[in-house]
Amino acid sequence: MFGLIATGFTLSAAEAAQPIRIAAATAMTVEGASKAPIGWVDFCKSNPADCDVAPAKATKARMTPARYAELDRINRMVNIAVEPVTDQELFGVEEKWTYPVSGKGDCEDYVLEKRRQLMESGWPRQALLITVVRDLKGDGHAILTVVTDKGDYALDNQADDVKPWFDTGYTFIKRQSQLNPNQWVLLGDGINPAGVATAP
Repeated sequence: MFGLIATGFTLSAAEAAQPIRIAAATAMTVEGASKAPIGWVDFCKSNPADCDVAPAKATKARMTPARYAELDRINRMVNIAVEPVTDQELFGVEEKWTYPVSGKGDCEDYVLEKRRQLMESGWPRQALLITVVRDLKGDGHAILTVVTDKGDYALDNQADDVKPWFDTGYTFIKRQSQLNPNQWVLLGDGINPAGVATAP
């Protein structure tokens, strides 16, 4: 299933010329270290090859119209391919991060699949950060933040458009460190985060 949607990205002239929504107007504020979510810790126990990686220098992916269109394409295809269900419904547990190989999953599973496909497409791991937010209802939610030379973008199963992070309306809590995916950083103080997504 996902092997099919992870390959064969060809861009039409219109897609390649798609304007980039610049996300560099403001940046997330990193306040310090944070604990990794238990879902990530458990995911790493089941998928050690995905987590047993050496620390690397922070990298901003180079954003071009073609690369922006690729982000948009992968975000939309994974959103379409995966049916949203809770971990309780699917696995009978409160929290389980995994690849959505059954075609079903919750927000973290969408994020993991998008991250995997983007890395397979040549995007640097250090620029693809799993990020914990509070959504518009105030509920815990996960998105993929893509750090680029044009700013940070959000890939979200609740929205098909790739948006600058501050256009989501979310409150940003914490995300993976660019240096090491097994280390996490706090965005704000976790109670009143500095990374509240409001337009500048």
